[in-house]
Amino acid sequence: MTDDEEVSDELPEELDVSNFVGPYMFPDNNRRRIPAVLYGIMGLAAVAAWFLTRNNDPVLVNSGLLAGGIGLVLFAAYSYQAGFDLKVDERDALVSATRTVGFPVGHASAQLGWRGLRSKPTWRILVYSSEEPPLQRGLVLVDGVDGDVLQHFVEDNPEDWSAE
Repeated sequence: MTDDEEVSDELPEELDVSNFVGPYMFPDNNRRRIPAVLYGIMGLAAVAAWFLTRNNDPVLVNSGLLAGGIGLVLFAAYSYQAGFDLKVDERDALVSATRTVGFPVGHASAQLGWRGLRSKPTWRILVYSSEEPPLQRGLVLVDGVDGDVLQHFVEDNPEDWSAE
């Protein structure tokens, strides 16, 4: 049996604020191109192996290898085109959102997501007005490639914070 004094609880290292070294940098979306090139190489190698051995009737090289190779090449092409450069960081997106909503912003939150079939990076910015408690809130979608505001929605804050 363990005494209560022997049990301790601590935060994981990544949540320990004493190790804070600066603002978090979102990784650039163009890193998707590295595995895309690897998929393309593997797919082309599979197609080449099928072409070089198709008349020899080998056991391990059949039409499945050709289909897999073509599939890898197609997926590589998709992954490569989806590797957009993330040119707009969360601070630039927050500035665009602040200009769009039409009220002074107090608290805000940024989340990076992707939209559409081409998987373009998009910032989702949730903003609250600067009053205590906030009277308005808004959601703004900002394109992570060119900084254009795609959509926005502003409403009176329906949350009741009077009990807090």
